[in-house]
This record gives sequence, C-alpha cells and structure tokens, in this order.
Amino acid sequence: MLKRFFISLLGTVAGIWISFFLIVFGGLMLVGMFAGSESDEGIKKNSILYLDLSGAIEERAVKPSVSDLMQGNVSDAPTLREIIEALRLASTDNRIDGVVLDCKGASMGFATCEELVNALGIFTPDKWVYAYSDGYEQGDYLLAAARADSIFMNPLGGVNLHGVASQIPFFKGLLDKVGVKMQIVKVGSFKSAVEPYILTSASEPSRLQTQTFVDSIWGYMRGVIAGRRNMSQEKVTELASEFLVARGAEAAVKGGLVDRLIYRREFEDMLRSLTNLDRDEELRYVTPARLLGEKTEADPAAILKAMKGGKNKPDKVLRGEHLAVLYATGDITDDSGNGIVGSEMVPQIVKLADDDDVLGLLLRVNSGGGSAFASEQIWEALEYFKSKGKPFYVSMGDYAASGGYYISCGADRIFADETTLTGSIGVFGMIPDASGLITGKLGVNFSAIESNSNALPPSMVSPLTHEQSSALQESVEHTYDLFTKRVAQGRGMSQEDVKKIAEGRVWVGTSALQLGLVDELGSLVLAESAIKNQLGDLAIKTVYYPEAEDDFLTMLVRSGAFDDVKAQCSREEFDAETRALLEYVNRLRMQSPIQARMELYLFN
Repeated sequence: MLKRFFISLLGTVAGIWISFFLIVFGGLMLVGMFAGSESDEGIKKNSILYLDLSGAIEERAVKPSVSDLMQGNVSDAPTLREIIEALRLASTDNRIDGVVLDCKGASMGFATCEELVNALGIFTPDKWVYAYSDGYEQGDYLLAAARADSIFMNPLGGVNLHGVASQIPFFKGLLDKVGVKMQIVKVGSFKSAVEPYILTSASEPSRLQTQTFVDSIWGYMRGVIAGRRNMSQEKVTELASEFLVARGAEAAVKGGLVDRLIYRREFEDMLRSLTNLDRDEELRYVTPARLLGEKTEADPAAILKAMKGGKNKPDKVLRGEHLAVLYATGDITDDSGNGIVGSEMVPQIVKLADDDDVLGLLLRVNSGGGSAFASEQIWEALEYFKSKGKPFYVSMGDYAASGGYYISCGADRIFADETTLTGSIGVFGMIPDASGLITGKLGVNFSAIESNSNALPPSMVSPLTHEQSSALQESVEHTYDLFTKRVAQGRGMSQEDVKKIAEGRVWVGTSALQLGLVDELGSLVLAESAIKNQLGDLAIKTVYYPEAEDDFLTMLVRSGAFDDVKAQCSREEFDAETRALLEYVNRLRMQSPIQARMELYLFN
C-alpha cells in the first residue's frame, strides 16, 4: 500500500514537471519563431526612428530583480545609451528619413536631458526631426524645443513649462512626536543631507547653494528654449510663471512654444506623406532596439543551456582591443544593492586593469554617493588601473556628488554636462536614538551589564555616550581629511584650496569647471571621442560594462511562464509613491554609518 502511494506520488510530481517544461518551452519556441519572422524582414527605406519618450530613461540596461519582474515593475523604455547610439546610427543611415519624438512625459534628470539635446544635434539638415505630444512635460518639451523642426500637439493638450524647483521634506516634527532623535556627526556647513532629520526647514547655507544651482539649471533650460523658439529669455520665464499648462493648447501656440495643433491621426498622415506612403500603409517606425540589432525576446536555446548548468555566453568572449565604458550609477554601498556595490565594482575594475585588450577606461558616473568606505575602495582600484599606464577618464551624468565625486576625482580627465550636480565634498554619520519611543512611549526598558564602559555598541535603544559621539566625530573628520586629500591629489590642487570649495557645497557643471573640479563641459559621446583620440584611434571598439545578464529564473519570468502570478502580485503591490518611501526608509536602515552622500529633491 505504502509502496503504491509513493509510486503514485512520484508519478504525479514527474507529470507536473514534464507538463510545466513542455508548456514553457513550447511557448518560448513560438515566441522565438514570431521574433525571427519579424527580424528577417529588415529595415526598409523611408523608415522613421521612433523615440517613445515615456517612463524613466535610465543610463543603461540593468538586470531586474525577480520581484520587479513578477510585479511588472520593468520598463521597456530605451536607455540613454541606446537612444544616443541609435541617433548616431540613424544620422548616416539612408533608410531612415527622420526622427519622431513621441513625448509622453519621460522621467529624466536635467543632465540626461542635456545629453539627449546634444545627441539630437548630430543630424544633418536633410533629416527632419518632428515632435508630437498629447501634452508636453517640461523635460521632453526641452528636447522638442532644442532640436525639433516643428512641434505638434493635440488640440486638448498643454505645455507644462514651469521652471526648476526643489522641495525638501523635513521629518524632525514627526520624529519628535514619535520619540526618535537623530544623532549627527558631520564635516561641512553645506552638507545638508542630514538637515531633514534635525531641522524643520532648510538652513541658510543649504538654501543658498540650492538657489544657486536651481538658477543655473533654469538658466541653461530657458537659454535653449529662447534660442530655438526665437524669443527672449525673459519671455520664457514669463511663460513658465503663468501656470501655462492649465491655460490650454491655444495659449501654448500664442506663446510661441508650439507650432501647430493637430490630432495624432493627422500627425501620422503627415508622416506618411513625408515618407511616400499611402494612407492605408503602416508607418515604418524603427525603435532604437531594432536599429541596434538588439534582441529583447527570451532565447529558448539560452534557457535550455542555463538549465544544463551552462551560461548565456562563453566564459571568455574574444572582444579584441577596446575601450571599456564602465557604468557607476545609483547609491554607493558596501556589499549589496542595485547601484554601485563596492564588493562587485572593485574586482570588475581590477579585471579591466589586468586585461591587455582593455586600452583605456571611461567611467560613467551618475551617483549622489553613499558609503565612504566603498568609495575609498573603488578609488583605490581605479588608481590600480592607472598604474597600468592606461588612460582613465570620467563622464558625469545628472549627479557625481559626494561619494560620486570621490570615485571620479582621480581621473586623468573629467567631463561634466552644464547641468550636472557635482562636488558635495563632505562626510556625515547618522545614528537614530529611538529610546524616546521604545522606552518613553512604549515602556520597554533595558538593563545593561558591561565588562567595561562602551562594551555595548551604539544602537537605537539608547543615546550615544560621550566617548562614542567623540569617536564617531573623529572618524568623520578623518574620512573628510582623506576625501579632500584624494581630491587634491587627483586635481593637482592643495588640500587647503580643496577645503575652500568643499564643506559639502554642491556645484553645477559650469561652476565646477571654473573651480577646477572638472576639466571640460561635454557629453558622454564627447568624452568617449576624447579618450579614443588620446589612444590614437577614433575607430577603437567600445565595450560597455557591467553587462546586464539574465539568469535562468529571470528568463523564465520574462517568457511569460508566471503571468498569472505576476498579475496577482501587481494587484497587491503598493503604489509608486508608497513603494519609493518604503525603499527610502529601508535604505536608511541598511546604510553604513559613515556616508559621503548628497540628498536632492529636484523637479523637472
């Protein structure tokens, strides 16, 4: 009886697994067949490069977590690198007649927007660029104004041109009510990252530096709009101050921001006429991914290989001599996270240094900083790279501040955009004291028995002792001294001169250039050309690191095998704002004690 039960059980389990894999791989084969039939068609003449400006425009493709995949939190929007490369290819591709900017409120930083403005500027006069939107947000309107030959909008749309602002939340009032006190040690009067936890409004130094870079960024934006739309900068500011988006489409046309109001159907008919297509023919839109020859579908063969313990690609890919572009984006952490993880970044840099095929390194930095410890480890690894006699350049994105500047300062040459926020050379430590909540309000008491004073490490259940507070302050001051030494060494300045422009002060790219913190204003493309020029060959191949490689489980989720589970997860998911707040709280809980970080709240 028992034997028959186990035989039946094993048979049932085997049947479930066999059915599961037959369904998964059958579906994947169908996907592969359809994908193959589409890609065989090729790009035809009279095609249009279609830029879907929606969602977040990230620096590069990143490997999504299984949780994100299951909850559907993965954007299909092209990355900044993909858009720039596609624009470069389209500018000389005789199959591409022009570019359509379909402006749907893309989320991007100011420097990212500036990079795209520069990339759109490479088109020859015989290729047109048209923009269309049901309603322009400020970021994608700037792109449209900077390069589009004509700007079209839905008759019921509007232009949300409003200027640049920063609104910082302050939590001290809340913390006081719940009985939590933030214990702060820092160096730098402008190091304002800790202010939301100890003040109820911005300090004067913080207000001063924020006003300075807000004005600088707006100066760049209104200059671009005014120059291209043939109006004064004062007129742009006047329009931005009128809450124009609520005044309707006609007000945008009257103000000179939009050329023509037409429905999307009419816009598409106009494009058909431009590309010599009949009204009943489909527009030949080409996405950046397609132009670049990227394959976004799950590869059944790769999944089978992964199941057998193989990899998606050979252990050693024969790349030949090349320039390495290494992306350093997001928070800097020691051992885990989705941004710049020190324990992963350091061996990656060392591997590139020891690879004879790597002729030089261009580090693309888009980070507000984070762990001071990890920043120092990455800095040292980059010094090791330089010791190999290879050129090392940095290209800064939206931010390269605090720890982001720490890892940049040793470069042979630093490029930044006009609107890049950088500097913030300062250090802080922050440890919460929740004894007012735990003991004062909840009535939980602790009795400590120690072999000596300070045997118990700092914790949330009691305030720092005098000795602990003094030791932490010394640690922060030591880290700040080391930070400023690294900057002085890398930038060829005295440490005293570095400290004059440090103190946690944030600078925009134009000011950073004047102060000697960066060498040149320019995009990632310009930085790449410059380092290749130093290497003596502009035709050197570029390889991007790290590569976002899907593992077996990720490929299964992408294939649609768990669509029902994903749908259920999505229904129970938090909204975007709540999720962002929870991630922020979790980061505070997990971050290392000593931080080289800049907090910023800017609205584009």
